[in-house]
Order: sequence, then C-alpha cells, then structure tokens
Amino acid sequence: MSIRCIIAFVLSIACLATSAWAEVHGEGAPTEAVRTTVSQALRVLRDEELKKPERTDERVIRLKEIADSRFDYGEMAKRSLGSQWDKLGARDRQEFVDLFTELLTTTYAERIHAYSDEEVTFLSERLEGDHAEVKTVMVGKKTETLLDYRLMKKNDDWKAYDVVVDGISLVSNYRGQFTAILRSSSYEHLVEILRDKIAQYNVKTKISDMSPAFR
Repeated sequence: MSIRCIIAFVLSIACLATSAWAEVHGEGAPTEAVRTTVSQALRVLRDEELKKPERTDERVIRLKEIADSRFDYGEMAKRSLGSQWDKLGARDRQEFVDLFTELLTTTYAERIHAYSDEEVTFLSERLEGDHAEVKTVMVGKKTETLLDYRLMKKNDDWKAYDVVVDGISLVSNYRGQFTAILRSSSYEHLVEILRDKIAQYNVKTKISDMSPAFR
C-alpha cells in the first residue's frame, strides 16, 4: 500500500472536517450519509483539548468510532481478500476482518499527524440501486487529490466499502498485494504478515508518543 494512498485514506475520514461544501447536483442519501460523518469528525478535529499530545489516543479512538459508523470493514476485508474468502470458515473470516480492521486502525494512529487543514469539495453523486459513488476532491496547499467513496445500502444506511484515491482503489490495491502473497505462499503466511505489520505500527506509534528524552 503506497504511503500516499494510506494517508489519503486517513484523510478521507479526517480532513473532511474543514470541507468547503459545494453544491452537489443530484445530492441524495449517500452524500447526506457522508455529510453526517463529516460533521462528527469536525467536532473532534477542532477540539483544541484533543489536540494536546497527551490526548492523542483519545483523539484517535474518537475518530475510529466515527469511521466505524460509516465504513463497512467486513465488506472491505472480504473484497480485499478476493476468492480466498470463500475458502475460509466463519472463525477464520472473523479473524481476518479483525486483523484487517486493526491494520487500518493502527494506520490512523501513525498517520493522524499528516492532517494539515486540507479542504474537500463534493463534486457529484452517482446512484445505482443499493450502490452509490460520491465523488470529491481534496485540496491541499500544493496538491489536489480525487477521493471517490463507494457505498452500499445496508439496513437502511449507507456504508462505505471502498475509497478510490486518484483512480486507485484502496480495496483493489490491498487485493493485489494479498493475492501476490497467497500465490507465492499461503493464507497462514498472509495472516502472519498482517500481524507483524500491526505490531510494527504499534511500536512506531508508542515511540512517537514518547518524550524525546526517552527515544
């Protein structure tokens, strides 16, 4: 997973908090669902108390709760694993979803500092039955990044199952990496790699949170 794509995914949850809302032609429930998530993130990211270093963990936890309400990690994990998913039993599927979710969660903790007041404008919405795509553009000081949210309707709510960053699908990106590992090794090895990556992220996060005197 490229660093740019990872950062963009994190910012897709966080940076919307300073969005410059544009008129969206044909705006409907999917866009409103994302808008709701945005307003929740706004309160967290503008909270001066939560910006204090000693409250970083709390800030990350709150953002995770907001992301959990909108992103369907189970669907993301399933699509990322591809055909291997059908070969797994219920217990292994749940284990993989948990690992995939934790991988993304640890990414929040490590990359949350990447947020630097980017603004996001909503461009359009495309609706096809129970599936939708909401197109946006993220504008930073020097770059512009297209962010498209793919959503599906579940239990009368719209859940995001993929984010497309400048034409690159986050789910497809992971699926390509997972497929390569499965072809050259085994599912057990893939799980081991995911656990190692999560452990590495956790170690980096703990070190970055320490006072310089203890690094």
